[in-house]
Amino acid sequence: MLKPNETMLSARSIHPATKPRILLVEDDPEISRMLLDVLSESGFAASSVGSAVEMDAVLGRETVDLVVLDIMLPGEDGLSICRRLRAASAIPIIMVTARGEDIDRIVGLEIGADDYVPKPFNSRELVARIRALLRRAQSGQEIARARARPLAFVGWRIDPAARQLHDPEGVRIAMTSVELDLLLAFCRNPGRVLSREQLLEMVHGGLAGPVERSIDVHVSRIRQKIEPDPADPTLIKTVRLGGYVFTPAVEEA
Repeated sequence: MLKPNETMLSARSIHPATKPRILLVEDDPEISRMLLDVLSESGFAASSVGSAVEMDAVLGRETVDLVVLDIMLPGEDGLSICRRLRAASAIPIIMVTARGEDIDRIVGLEIGADDYVPKPFNSRELVARIRALLRRAQSGQEIARARARPLAFVGWRIDPAARQLHDPEGVRIAMTSVELDLLLAFCRNPGRVLSREQLLEMVHGGLAGPVERSIDVHVSRIRQKIEPDPADPTLIKTVRLGGYVFTPAVEEA
């Protein structure tokens, strides 16, 4: 461990153009070194920073494909960073937390994280989750190219190719990658009851994570954005013991 007066682990990067770029935001130098080695061996271009300030500097000058974000950081904590990143970008985010309470993990999902891994964790599990998120992003792009026509429901417009959602007034609504994929799954299956397992398969490639009901968190976030009254949802209805059903008629825009 570094002493307080020592310089925090500086960015260590390998950036071949063909490799996905992963940014670790982790203030423990031993964990950072271990993960950088694992990610490099797994075919990623990995770099590590120890604070929000260092992260902002990297994101300001480089394109990053995914962020692995620790919650407990000096200065601005991981939850605040996640909220700020999600307000400006749909970049995939995996939260890493040493906290044992499920509520802390759920909060991370609620503010926009795509997945989380609790400490202590198996580094290979983290690699698997990174690959799953990157596959989903790539798959989403491929599906968008194949099914590129925008869809419309009750005045809303979702554009798979541009990865954008606009409200009935034409205002673009910020969506995470998972939220957009989940809403697309609903729009492509209107009137059909979809179980949580089916939705997990559609948006997570079957990698559910430690909290299986994380789908509920993402559905709740979507409802906050599209429902006239999120407390009494009419567009995405819960089906007892079944899952969810998307009620509006959907047509190509």
